[in-house]
Amino acid sequence: MLIDNHQRKINYLRLAVTDRCNLRCNYCMPESGINFAKKYKLLSIDELYRLSKTLVEQGITKIRITGGEPFVRKDLMVLLRKLSALPKLEDIRITTNATLIGQHIPELKELGIKNINLSLDAITPETFKKVTRRDQFETVYGNLIKLIQEDFNVKVNFIALDGQNTEDMIPILEDLTRHYPVSVRFLEEMPFNGGSKNFQTIKWNHKAIYNYIASQYPNIEKLSSEKTSTSVNYRIEGFEGNFGIIPSFTRNFCGSCNRLRITATGDVITCLYASANRNIRDILRAENSEENIKNEILKAVGSRAKDGFEAEDRNKNYYENSMTSIGG
Repeated sequence: MLIDNHQRKINYLRLAVTDRCNLRCNYCMPESGINFAKKYKLLSIDELYRLSKTLVEQGITKIRITGGEPFVRKDLMVLLRKLSALPKLEDIRITTNATLIGQHIPELKELGIKNINLSLDAITPETFKKVTRRDQFETVYGNLIKLIQEDFNVKVNFIALDGQNTEDMIPILEDLTRHYPVSVRFLEEMPFNGGSKNFQTIKWNHKAIYNYIASQYPNIEKLSSEKTSTSVNYRIEGFEGNFGIIPSFTRNFCGSCNRLRITATGDVITCLYASANRNIRDILRAENSEENIKNEILKAVGSRAKDGFEAEDRNKNYYENSMTSIGG
């Protein structure tokens, strides 16, 4: 079992399989000039699997596959097949932009991978194109509906971007949560955009998001959530689905954090706002890697920041990171 230096049980791994993405969302990364990792620096499928297996033996019970966009990696399904066979791994989840997932939906269902977080920051093609710098809305929306029809547990992540997409917040609730058993989660904007924008405060914080939605829907019920949940969840009367708000910039959920991040190049990150604690790629490629990896992970979780603000104080260059480099 992994217990950090603040007595928090760490059982959730966010595992990035690539830093590449086929969209160029303006809140995540610059449009050009991105220094993607060289192929030899990326962990191989076998290395990702051996690392996951080792961490499951240490007490990780849930793995979320992230990127970049995970399905950009053409051998992703090989990893998912291997992970799904690990008896102690209780839950495999995927965060995706849903541009490439369509052909894999049948096998994902067969493997029992039913929890999909889908990034969708607009419900109109025009706004989608403005935010992502790509014309892929119809593909994404079509795959979203396929996932719903195949009974996947779908959560839609919508980052509230001032002056860009907030006019789509009510329409996405009307389009999705009114008619489908889907959770739409609204996230505060974060500074991990590769240095393309600096800010110290945001207009659309969690209170502003809630007040805006509540002004349109007076009958909102607050739902109970797990202690480790990053979202505060609500249901609008008469709606099939629900919505949540994730205070990712305000960071008032840090006290119960149970997450560990490992990037596609092997960086170990113990907080979204922290710099890499250490890199385990070379250790993974050396002899006796299993025991050495276990020791390195124990050291990493044993020196975690108390919360995102302490991590930020330690990591003065965090604004220069892009979301693709830290695993979403």
